[in-house]
Amino acid sequence: MEPLEKINSFTQQAYNLAAQKYHDLFHNEINKKEYDRKLLDSFAIRFNKDSLVCEAGCGPSGHIGRYLSDKGIKVVGVDISEKCVEFARIYNPDMKFECSDISSMPFDDNSFNGLISFYSIINTPKIYVNRIFTEFRRVIKPDGYLLVAVKAGTNEGYIDNLLEIKTKIYSTLFTPEEIVAYFSGAGFLLEFFDKRKPYDFEISNERIFAIGKKV
Repeated sequence: MEPLEKINSFTQQAYNLAAQKYHDLFHNEINKKEYDRKLLDSFAIRFNKDSLVCEAGCGPSGHIGRYLSDKGIKVVGVDISEKCVEFARIYNPDMKFECSDISSMPFDDNSFNGLISFYSIINTPKIYVNRIFTEFRRVIKPDGYLLVAVKAGTNEGYIDNLLEIKTKIYSTLFTPEEIVAYFSGAGFLLEFFDKRKPYDFEISNERIFAIGKKV
């Protein structure tokens, strides 16, 4: 297996190329996903106006973090793609964004009351995902919360396009058992776990959602 840094360099390049198309396709998608909105609502009630939440892998729209920000929660977005961060700052001028690999973020220990990872680990080989969860644990405060969303399946490996743009990027699907193991292995007590079928406008994989508390 190649070093994570090399794999991440492909992820960075791919999203730099696809940032505009990604925004065009997905910046309003939460409006069409009732399940996801209710999930984010249930996550948001764990916080107050003094809380700080990280959106790890915010993309060019920052729309998941924006949903929480609109509820009065302070959110900091992080993305490995410079172009995604550039767009996210333009589209969300009242939010903060940092360009960083989510496995090594530029934040102090115990910086956040919560962290959202909506499909941000799906470009990482499974053998490296524990490293990301360890980093999530590091930046989340004691008794803070982690929300993770992934696509369900067993395949992983390089694919040759992102949103039909020719590029090289790693793609990983996860089983429920793997997600449960990542949470427990990183010291998170699982409080919520669920799956849903894809909406008819989504890629045809089930979605897995999990919320855990740092203990």
